[in-house]
Amino acid sequence: MAGAGMAGVQTAVALRERGFDGTITLIGAEPHQPYDRPPLSKAVLLGKAEGSAFDIDFDTLGVELRLGVEVTGVRPADHELDTEAGPVAYDTLVLATGAEPLRLPGSEGVPGVHLLRTLDDAERLRPVLAEQHDVVVVGAGWIGAEFATAARDAGCAVTVVEAAEHPLAGALPAEVAAPMAAWYAEAGAELRTRTRVARVEPGEVLLDDGTRLPAGAVVVGIGARPATGWLVGSGIELGAHGEVVADARLRTSAPDVYAVGDCASFPSDRYGERLLVHHWDNAVQGPRTVAADIAGETPAPYDPVPYFWSEQFGRFVQYAGHHGGADELVWRGDPSTPSWTVCWLREGVLVALLAVGRPRDLAQSRKLITTATPMDPTLLADPAVPLKKAVRP
Repeated sequence: MAGAGMAGVQTAVALRERGFDGTITLIGAEPHQPYDRPPLSKAVLLGKAEGSAFDIDFDTLGVELRLGVEVTGVRPADHELDTEAGPVAYDTLVLATGAEPLRLPGSEGVPGVHLLRTLDDAERLRPVLAEQHDVVVVGAGWIGAEFATAARDAGCAVTVVEAAEHPLAGALPAEVAAPMAAWYAEAGAELRTRTRVARVEPGEVLLDDGTRLPAGAVVVGIGARPATGWLVGSGIELGAHGEVVADARLRTSAPDVYAVGDCASFPSDRYGERLLVHHWDNAVQGPRTVAADIAGETPAPYDPVPYFWSEQFGRFVQYAGHHGGADELVWRGDPSTPSWTVCWLREGVLVALLAVGRPRDLAQSRKLITTATPMDPTLLADPAVPLKKAVRP
């Protein structure tokens, strides 16, 4: 496995669960024991946990760990993976290198500029919060909101700068994301939308409108891209976003090479398009398909209902499905209240749902989306009616 994050680890676990008795080698660029990422923006960042290593005995599992080793290329014709420590031969290769955060142009080398993707990133940011620095967060996406939440919990003054007109512009339509803007002010954070960073200087951020913001630290959360630059020239097909193009069994264009997790896209019959899903649940589910195929079981096509969650400003936000292609949007509840839900329908069928403080809606939606159940929009709009009861007669 190239990559020792969730997708790589879960592939190794799934292989052993299916009785695979061959050699499994897990190669990771970071020197740390493989760990889970969601706690980094929460407990680890706030000093409530020292780490988030997986509770797995790799020796007992029969998995060899090669940590602190960068992969640099692959030669499918030779069945060899190139690493900075030398070539590694393989019979089957699983690409699970995940995604890497985008950097703010012009900020490289400026003191006090941070990303939040790795355990080392979180550990560098812990003293920033502990010392209650003035913090500027660039980007009001999921990671930006989660970091702003932690920084406010730690007592920092927080300003979030977002180039779009509303938070989560790349993930949600304006009418759904706009109500979330009020969450920042309620938490005591300042949100500046339609604003870009012109320049980052030590201790200060200059905005495109001439405003200067004091910044003991700058945290950049402007998105991520598949960590696949090392595959250029390998002959393995990459997609429009630089992701590995996988088929319905997560096989790549090269023989005996699979791709799973944040670095790969897959075709979805459910949604009629290729999906690139940068979320934890995809890194858990995909490995089961890969392991089954390697074990010779001929698995069903990989076509999950995407799912993710976020904890921000005292709210638990969950999303299931994929709303691209939806033709109707139905609100369940008032977005000015602590709990509400948005449903997306396509030809009367539920295809996606966003739940804020309504975990029961989310739990029921996953089955309804999976079974393509036709819904009654009138019943669906009543938050007092259980989601599973809002089906079309």
